[in-house]
Amino acid sequence: MAQGVEGDAARPPRLNGLPSNPNLANNAKPNSFNRRQKIAQQRKSLPIASVEKRLVQEVRNNDTLIVVGETGSGKTTQIPQFLFNAGFCSDGKVIGVTQPRRVAAVTVAKRVAEESGVELGQRVGYSIRFDDMTSGSTRIKYMTDGLLLREALLDPYLSRYSVLIVDEAHERTVHTDVLLGLLKDVQNKRSASANDCPNTEKKQLSNGMLLEKGQGVWSSTLKQGQSRRFSTLKLIIMSASLDARVFSEYFGGARAVHVQGRQFPVDILYTLHPQPDYLDATLITIFQIHLEEGPGDVLVFLTGQEEIESVERLIQERLRQLPEGNRNMLTVSIFSSLPSEKQMRVFAPSPPGFRKVILATNIAETSVTIPGIKYVVDPGFVKARSYDPAKGMESLIVIPTSKAQALQRSGRAGREGPGKCFRLYPETEFEKLEDSTKPEIKRCNLSNVVLQLMALGVKDVIGFDFIEKPPRAAIVKSLEQLFLLGALTEDCKLSDPLGHQMARLPLDPMYSKALIQASQFNCVEEVLITVAMLSVESIFYAPREKLEEVSYELILVKPFILLFLYSFML
Repeated sequence: MAQGVEGDAARPPRLNGLPSNPNLANNAKPNSFNRRQKIAQQRKSLPIASVEKRLVQEVRNNDTLIVVGETGSGKTTQIPQFLFNAGFCSDGKVIGVTQPRRVAAVTVAKRVAEESGVELGQRVGYSIRFDDMTSGSTRIKYMTDGLLLREALLDPYLSRYSVLIVDEAHERTVHTDVLLGLLKDVQNKRSASANDCPNTEKKQLSNGMLLEKGQGVWSSTLKQGQSRRFSTLKLIIMSASLDARVFSEYFGGARAVHVQGRQFPVDILYTLHPQPDYLDATLITIFQIHLEEGPGDVLVFLTGQEEIESVERLIQERLRQLPEGNRNMLTVSIFSSLPSEKQMRVFAPSPPGFRKVILATNIAETSVTIPGIKYVVDPGFVKARSYDPAKGMESLIVIPTSKAQALQRSGRAGREGPGKCFRLYPETEFEKLEDSTKPEIKRCNLSNVVLQLMALGVKDVIGFDFIEKPPRAAIVKSLEQLFLLGALTEDCKLSDPLGHQMARLPLDPMYSKALIQASQFNCVEEVLITVAMLSVESIFYAPREKLEEVSYELILVKPFILLFLYSFML
């Protein structure tokens, strides 16, 4: 929950079902007492407020709890506050909440700080890559799941946390799946340390982790842990998917609690025939809504930055062709690589008399709740990672959404009142969709995952207790690649120092190796620039009709072109 970011009339957005502040008229700040009262009323009106005592008791009684609640139920913002008020942060402990996306970690932390009446970075804070808003007094900490994984490299017991909440677990990102396996082991370690464990030289853990004397940070931390006791780690898995069986079974039959959301009826409209060009159909639908439907903002799901920028440009071109009285449309976009301050624009209110059209990737399916949405346009596609172990090549491909994704998208239109969802494909095609999306860990390059697991002390990566096993061939290929890069020795251990150095860098292993070796060839600055530019969305734009003209030779010389462009822009 964040403050609006631009203009004196900006207001805090609504995330996870919390309404915005409409009281910023005439550029005057609302009375702080009235504001606190309004926030208190909003919190009480959330569906999750009615089960606060039950949830706290369930956490006390169960080490692992699955919480299933629709986006808008208030679970992300309220559960950490429930637990803080119930004393789960005694003795300086922290409640940690992981998010798969940076924008959610930042905006939710801002909202919770506002609800708590504290300055962001004090009792409530967030931590994402390159941006840490926490302090020694932080007791509720929102962070990306990847950041918690890296924190575990320094503290295998995650000893500062009394409760860890894994939010949006249904998205099944590769970081989420690895994190679930790690946290399952952390629970076992901390439970074992509560008993009088013998101070042995080795300790075999349930997840295939073998920790030995002389194994760096993990060894020294384990040795310290054997001499003192840890409290049991409480783990909460939160999902917007109604099917929590896979999580419950993975954690040994963990108890699941369902929280009802607030959902108004949504009319689903399909096309009569498949659309040959879904972007053209998207544009037509946007203007059809704008010219024929009643007030309300429009949320449009697209596959990525290129599509979003292309559609935004076409909307502006067509708006100029409309009569002046029909040009009252404002377009804003949100995608993962967009800077945080620009992402916040989607939560700001539209100017009076304007309709806001939000162009979004699947980041808007469950991670954030944008106020004012009454219409959803769903072309039915998403961009997903795909990996071919035989070729060792990873790519991003556009594929049909799953039924679960389609239902999440349509639900965005019914958060504040009755709405409409325009699915740009026939109903017969919906019936053919997969029930859910294949977990990312089954369709991506696992080299970085394998490297991180080995740095965490996992000896048998193939036997690691994943919630769902990735293809064996993909793991073997990753081990081969790491060996060729020099990160692994012949007996499949992290090399010293190269392997350990690579594991400390949050990059693709090939980029890590290039950075580490650059100093030997006196080209650190050039490699830093190239790796930085390769690690973000492409700066090149190729219109869809021109994609076939992009030559293979251009791909080969791309790093040199990036260096030239960077030097030219200085």
